[in-house]
Amino acid sequence: MTFDIDMIKKVYERYPERIAAARQIVGKPLTLSEKILYTHLWEGNATQAYERGNSYVDFAPDRVAMQDATAQMALLQFMQAGKAKVAVPSTAHADHLIQAKVGADKDLQEGINKNSEVFNFLSSVCDKYGIGFWKPGAGIIHQVVLENYAFPGGMMIGTDSHTVNAGGLGMVAIGVGGADAVDVMAGMAWELKMPKLIGVKLTGKMSGWTSAKDVILKVAGILTVKGGTGCIVEYFGEGAQSLSATGKGTICNMGAEIGATTSTFGYDDSMRRYLASTGRQDVVDAADVIAEHLTGDAEVYANPEQYFDQVIEINLSELAPHLNGPFTPDLATPVSEFRAKAEANGWPLEVEWALIGSCTNSSYEDLSRAASIVEDAVAKGVKPKAILGINPGSEQVKFTAERDGFLNSFRKFENARIFTNACGPCIGQWDREGAEKGEKNSIIHSFNRNFAKRADGNPNTHAFVASPEMVAAVAISGRLDFNPITDTLTNEAGEQIKLDEPKGFELPAKGFAVGDNGYQAPSEDGSSVVVNVSPTSDRLQLLEEFPAWDGKNIIGARLLIKAFGKCTTDHISMAGPWLKYRGHLDNISNNMLIGAVNAFNMETNNVKNVLTGEHGEVPAVQRSYKAAGVPSIVVGDQNYGEGSSREHAAMEPRHLGVKAVLVKSFARIHETNLKKQGMLGLTFANEADYDKIQEDDVINFLDLDQFAPGKQLTLEFIHSDGTKDIIMANHTYNDQQIDWFKAGSALNLIKQQEKN
Repeated sequence: MTFDIDMIKKVYERYPERIAAARQIVGKPLTLSEKILYTHLWEGNATQAYERGNSYVDFAPDRVAMQDATAQMALLQFMQAGKAKVAVPSTAHADHLIQAKVGADKDLQEGINKNSEVFNFLSSVCDKYGIGFWKPGAGIIHQVVLENYAFPGGMMIGTDSHTVNAGGLGMVAIGVGGADAVDVMAGMAWELKMPKLIGVKLTGKMSGWTSAKDVILKVAGILTVKGGTGCIVEYFGEGAQSLSATGKGTICNMGAEIGATTSTFGYDDSMRRYLASTGRQDVVDAADVIAEHLTGDAEVYANPEQYFDQVIEINLSELAPHLNGPFTPDLATPVSEFRAKAEANGWPLEVEWALIGSCTNSSYEDLSRAASIVEDAVAKGVKPKAILGINPGSEQVKFTAERDGFLNSFRKFENARIFTNACGPCIGQWDREGAEKGEKNSIIHSFNRNFAKRADGNPNTHAFVASPEMVAAVAISGRLDFNPITDTLTNEAGEQIKLDEPKGFELPAKGFAVGDNGYQAPSEDGSSVVVNVSPTSDRLQLLEEFPAWDGKNIIGARLLIKAFGKCTTDHISMAGPWLKYRGHLDNISNNMLIGAVNAFNMETNNVKNVLTGEHGEVPAVQRSYKAAGVPSIVVGDQNYGEGSSREHAAMEPRHLGVKAVLVKSFARIHETNLKKQGMLGLTFANEADYDKIQEDDVINFLDLDQFAPGKQLTLEFIHSDGTKDIIMANHTYNDQQIDWFKAGSALNLIKQQEKN
């Protein structure tokens, strides 16, 4: 079935008129990204050309998607907005709160038992406000969205950074914080700075051990974790058309790892095939009517340097399989070069665990290609050296893969484990035996992120990212430096054998099948549905308004922490065991910045309390500042807030009384989240000023009372020896965002406007 087909048809009906208006205004051929952006303007037909990287633009997304960990806070905020029903089609997906330990059935039941309060809350709040709810076990949000909701030329926002996965079906799908989702669900415009455009021209065609995953692993190595910030990455060329829709999704999914606003591909036959196979021929029929508008203009792709801000070209025929990592997804290494690099860096080469799944690589095609490697090894008498863990992407994928024998292929390895259709180890929801020992080791997985401690909580686990078929090959060999293209293995008979190249199926020959897909439709009229939140719950907490700004300069502030080096949202608000508190702001605030490295002692979760002179845990020190009425600031390095879209990383410091975050540069989503929650997100005008900030400084904002777009702010840092430094800080706030700050948060402003 197709969800929201009437909405999709309405989007397509307005395309020709809006494209014509955009052409007239822009006066040149259009990229696909521009077509989707200009057809989704809040104002309707374009009346002006927007400057990439500079203009703030109001958009009207077609739909909203939320995963359970972030949906809790998003929906708690929506409950405050005073609306009876969501204004656009919206869904919530229970995929983050299920821990991988034993296997699918036991783990799923255990997850439901432990999280019943949260799941019941999500079920009831979705029922009340007209939101579709995908129950625990239904699948990972981005795979479920690709199977059911994504459509070429659409615009979607989602409360997860990997919302961008839907670019595999030609969407502009963007990860945001919950407050942004509330805006759209409340029927308001959604604001975004007009993205710059990076074009990636793909030529040739992949073969052998190379997969779509290797495209984005290569791109990550080129652009680094911040090279795509503020940009949409648009893939095109004959190579792009040779990829499957789920392969395209994999590439778009990991675009989050280069900081890209989103990534997308033009509408083509692979998308037609996937839509039809997943029961959406009616979308194909509607899309084909306007197919010329659902890809970039021919002139753009013929002369990309004239239309994109940056162009990268990759020949798929020459692309090699990659392993990226450890500790960062942009450290890219072709498999042929890995052994030397690993030995030079002292990376452990033996692998105990190999993991396939996550929202990035858990499609039918992914499982079929990995299963072919396992079947080949079994046929040749080779037993695996590592434990192989599998997380299917959805109940539909699992049901179909089970029917077609692929899960049985994995079970031929005695130590294989089929986990729940959920995120599991990818987000730290993995009860890995022995991880608490903190031993130095390596794992390999087909996930997207490999930050320290992310998968199993052990900071000494070196995690490497690869394609599912490479993960399977490494699991069989037990070594990271195994190159299946050239290396042999010893079978049980003592013979040297070589693994065959992976073989798979883009789509199931007999079509997809599923018993119960796990979808709960909302009530037509949810007015009588009661949403209960116990005041004594330690999992859920109704929100209170953040205080409005008093209009005065912040005086006498102290430094909470000066973070050294990489500080991702995992460092600011860890996932893993903390996921259970995602609906309780005060409880989860006890993880605030506990993973950040203190530049003054190079330790984590150990900062000086200037009121007592003693050192303590970051949240405890901040709570003492809040109790004493002492304002504080956080200082950070480059690309601060990289990683997940989790707005808890902005809400926690806001809740505990931090006034400002001053860094060398921000990741896009985190900067917006800070703004939405009424925080000051500032950057050093001179990055070298980071070094001037000392542990005992008293900090004064000298001209915050003149806060205005484009006007720098002046901060005074008075050192303990009586000397001081005056530091200039930049910001990107426009008038509306300054109004959020003045009101105390964007949600406060919404409520004020509702009353007027």
